Amino acid sequence: MDQRKEEITRRPLYVYDLPKDILSTLTRKANTGDGPDEQVLAPLAGDSEPKDESRTENAVGPKACSLCGVAFHTVEDQRSHIKSDLHGYNLKQRMRGAKPVSEVEFEKLVGDLDESLSGSDSSDSEDDENDVRKETTLSALLKRQAAISSSNNGEGEDLAPRKKERGSGKPPLLWFTTPTLPTNTYLGIYRAIFTNAEQENEAAILETIQKKQLTPKPQTKIPVDPNNGVPPPEAYKDPHIFLCMIGGGHFAAMVVSLTPKLTKSASTGPLAKEATVLAHKTFHRYTTRRKQGGAQSASDSAKGAAHSAGSSLRRYNEQALIDEVRQLLQDWKGMIDTSELLFIRGSGSTNRRTLFGPYDGQVLRQNDPRIRGFPFTTRRATQNELMRSFVELTRVKVFEVDEAAIAAAKAAAEAAKQSAAAKSNKPSTPTQAKRSEEEETAILHTTQIQALIRRSKLPALLSYLKTNNLPPDFKFYPPDAQQNHHAPAPLHLAASQNSAPLVSGLLLKAGADPTLLNHDGKTPFDLAGDRATRDAFRVARFELGESKFDWQAAHIPAGLSRAEAEERDAREKQEEAKREEERRRTELARLKEEGPKVEERGPLGKAAGRGRALALGMVQKTAQEKREEEARGMTPEMRMRLERERRARAAEARMKAMAGK
Repeated sequence: MDQRKEEITRRPLYVYDLPKDILSTLTRKANTGDGPDEQVLAPLAGDSEPKDESRTENAVGPKACSLCGVAFHTVEDQRSHIKSDLHGYNLKQRMRGAKPVSEVEFEKLVGDLDESLSGSDSSDSEDDENDVRKETTLSALLKRQAAISSSNNGEGEDLAPRKKERGSGKPPLLWFTTPTLPTNTYLGIYRAIFTNAEQENEAAILETIQKKQLTPKPQTKIPVDPNNGVPPPEAYKDPHIFLCMIGGGHFAAMVVSLTPKLTKSASTGPLAKEATVLAHKTFHRYTTRRKQGGAQSASDSAKGAAHSAGSSLRRYNEQALIDEVRQLLQDWKGMIDTSELLFIRGSGSTNRRTLFGPYDGQVLRQNDPRIRGFPFTTRRATQNELMRSFVELTRVKVFEVDEAAIAAAKAAAEAAKQSAAAKSNKPSTPTQAKRSEEEETAILHTTQIQALIRRSKLPALLSYLKTNNLPPDFKFYPPDAQQNHHAPAPLHLAASQNSAPLVSGLLLKAGADPTLLNHDGKTPFDLAGDRATRDAFRVARFELGESKFDWQAAHIPAGLSRAEAEERDAREKQEEAKREEERRRTELARLKEEGPKVEERGPLGKAAGRGRALALGMVQKTAQEKREEEARGMTPEMRMRLERERRARAAEARMKAMAGK
């Protein structure tokens, strides 16, 4: 059995071409209490089930939003998030005392509005229009929730919308077992690949799977019409399905045959190489607004038509995308009408109108029983995403379940349910777990001490420790925070900051312990990144004596007197100065020797001569060059601050000059 399981794991199972030993012994997994039921197996489907990983409850740090529970890689991403609808909506939720929502949950909330907020990140619209459009989308969602709340028996306290009930509520996967595999191994097949009639007759689902088996055919080149790229009717007479995605100006469609192809190598993965794509097409048009998302037509309907160049371009592209999609559907009408199933993803009324009309020559209709949604998370509409979705739909899921762990989890869940039922008679209010007074004080001391160390304020640091009666090895709180993992105490942080004066002061004046280990098992000396900081540890060992600490455990080398350290530093500085002086003399001699030759090189001679003169110190830099050199390496905010200071000094100078007259 284990060998057979390894073969299946190495070469995934295709629903429409199952091995005979598995097909003949396949049985439906029944809820008899002797093993995990479908509700337990459903979340075990790995990437089959969409997971909400966009929200992190413990998101902390300078580049994180604790309200929305997300972290960012750059400051620009954090600033964009602050201006987003998600952050604004969570602020409203916090003001009402409601729980913030994640990005995935927020996208579901706006799914019934005119357009989803996801889309392209490029736009040419003016910045002053962004705030208006952002407020339009957010206001529309809040007004809709207010209307739902007010219509709910006149009670307006709970503004969180109810989740829409879609489908039958059944698990997306049907689970099966087979004696050819270990008893704790289950096979899962997506319910969506069966027709409505087949799903209603679940008792005969095994016979249905057997009827769906297709004989592989040799790979042949499919002829297509050069005008529209559509194959002739005889090319798609075998069973096939239609897949389509649209959103954010992206459209992708594909018709895939379910009959597997014969491949040369049996060891290769069957799904990606055995799938026969009868036709595929993708479109992309710039239709969504920068960062704010949403279609231009949705913004026009909510506030009126904007008159920017970007809005005009988006309106044109929206209509062009509609025409292209509908023309493609018309060209593919023969393949779509003969498809067994239609998998379509198109959120938002604009996208639905594009696909389902109504319009003349309509191909897709919303009441078509063949239409399915993708029962898993999908990304941007591309050809690769459609192929990945096809592979996911037609691949048999193989899972090994730890039944003992599941039984324990079910028992714990039942106990928690009973405990919650016992407390249900008490009024529950959504309150956050409050920290104790000691924890709040520890967090305050941690913030103050870390700020003093990062600013290299040694006297202020020693005074703060003495005033608050804190030990020199004060442990930063909370200890499990990311910023306190590598530097849990002041001496670790000072060493990691390469601050030799702080290291010397903490060791000699405060008496910090150099043998203290961080969570990685490193001492403060191990975190020192330059010679000056390491010398501070060695000088402290020399002045405190060998008996003060276990210097071997602290990983600190032999002691070094302060005079020896200063003498070595001075000697190294003299040697460096000599090397620099020698380099300058060599460069000066080279410039003097090559100077006349360079000046004879035509019109560039003057500029080159000035460059030599600058190198020789004969010409002073202009004011503009000095300003550029001073601002080099600064961020845009620092440059703006520097420019404001220059202008203020210039204004003061002019006022003094006028007062002197």
